[in-house]
Amino acid sequence: LLSELGSLSVAEIALAIYDRLPDGPHMERARAYLDRVSAAGVAAVSLAADQARKPFFCSGCPHNTSTKLPEGSRALAGIGCHYMAGFNDPSTDLNTHMGGEGLTWVGAAPFTTEKHVFQNLGDGTYNHSGSLAIRAAIAAKANITYKLLFNDAVAMTGGQKAESGFTPAQITRQLASEGVTKTVIVVDELERYAEVKDLAPGVEVFPRSELMTVQKMLRDTSGTTVLLYDQTCATEKRRRRKRGTMAKATQRVFINPLVCEGCGDCSVKSNCVSVEPLDTEFGRKRKINQSSCNQDYSCVEGFCPSFITLEGAEGAQSKKAPAALTADSTPLPEFEPLTGVRKILFTGVGGTGVTTVASILAMAAHIDGRSGSVVDMTGLAQKGGSVFSHVK
Repeated sequence: LLSELGSLSVAEIALAIYDRLPDGPHMERARAYLDRVSAAGVAAVSLAADQARKPFFCSGCPHNTSTKLPEGSRALAGIGCHYMAGFNDPSTDLNTHMGGEGLTWVGAAPFTTEKHVFQNLGDGTYNHSGSLAIRAAIAAKANITYKLLFNDAVAMTGGQKAESGFTPAQITRQLASEGVTKTVIVVDELERYAEVKDLAPGVEVFPRSELMTVQKMLRDTSGTTVLLYDQTCATEKRRRRKRGTMAKATQRVFINPLVCEGCGDCSVKSNCVSVEPLDTEFGRKRKINQSSCNQDYSCVEGFCPSFITLEGAEGAQSKKAPAALTADSTPLPEFEPLTGVRKILFTGVGGTGVTTVASILAMAAHIDGRSGSVVDMTGLAQKGGSVFSHVK
């Protein structure tokens, strides 16, 4: 009736139901529906690769750094934003359901000469069921390093707090109790751990500049190990700074195009989409997009003389205030009488307000005494990927 492998499309399910419908006056409508969804499925599959927009990590995302691997190693993907690491890097591959992280390696390890793999894992998945996957890997005596990102948010689904509210220190003690061979913390701001006293015994803390060294050490350590990478989600940082619940970053980074040689090392070091190409009369250089930059500063690790950091710099404000809007100065639009149902599809790029516009329209309909519903598809990335909203 239906395949037990992979995911099921709307067309596959519709065909299975259609083939078992009894004859009657409804069959013509059912056939028309089946033809429509089948055609839509064919159109989606045939979409040219250069027409589909791939999502990517947000500017300043901790995954830009945390998913990097030492030469000769590979990582396994899973549920979370880190899945996107495999889009451009073939050394990150495979995938699994939530809670199955690393278990493909548990099954494969006895049948390969490969000695070790890394497994990406988010703190939200860890709280959900990922801790059980770590327990299974320990029981199987697997040589695997879980790269557990603590970004203080369930980033892929909107930045909610993880239900348990575990701190990194609590997680290290949980892992020690489970029997992890070694746990190491890598953090973007080392000073945050100066006063932390409740880590599990033997846990070392390193700055993120030592990430490759730490990974090589864990790769050579037998058993199940954990690299806990502690850096807050970049988009969540941006929200908190905007709402005043987090201190604003005091530095801004600029690139002097007259000094920049366009080597791109800043892009390699940061993986950041806010490092953009700048075409000049002297060739292609680089610039920092100040509006999208989340002040992660990993681009500065390129140690390039063209980089300039300004302390206390803020974006320029418009000198002309917009005209005040009042109820009297804003005329109401003329409405056509509505009969039946109206449907609108909003499409665009994540971070540009697609779902916001859809929500405003639905609320306006509600205020006007009409019923409305919204279904959002926010895409895999919080920003940069394709997003659409159905309004009915």
